Amino acid sequence: MDIWETLYLKAKEHYHPTEVNSFIYTNHVVCALESISGNIFTGYCIEGTGGTINLCAERMALINMYQECGETQVKRLIAFRDVPPSHQNGGIPCGICRETLMQFSPSNKNTEVLVDFNTREVVTLQELLPKWWGDYRLK
Repeated sequence: MDIWETLYLKAKEHYHPTEVNSFIYTNHVVCALESISGNIFTGYCIEGTGGTINLCAERMALINMYQECGETQVKRLIAFRDVPPSHQNGGIPCGICRETLMQFSPSNKNTEVLVDFNTREVVTLQELLPKWWGDYRLK
């Protein structure tokens, strides 16, 4: 079993779309990430009407990582709905998640994001967020 399968299985444990009530819907997108030190953290999407609590799976996993061990650097990340990521169904973090990853650590530009589970194709966060505005602020 390679690291991508490990991450997939850890994230998949949390996939169970749930309508908590008429306002909150959860667990319909899941994520697992590997921190730079090799720890694995998971997260799931939670959405509320009116946007009061909307939080993507990737950001939840990142927050869990920071809460548990204070780490800010992510080595690898996988995110998906009901099936592993592929070119047909995405798996790429949204713009808010990309930005959050970069703000947690500019080193996260090297984070590998799995875009196709079957071929193990990855892209780096820097490829998804070229010419990041924060680089200018750091100079």
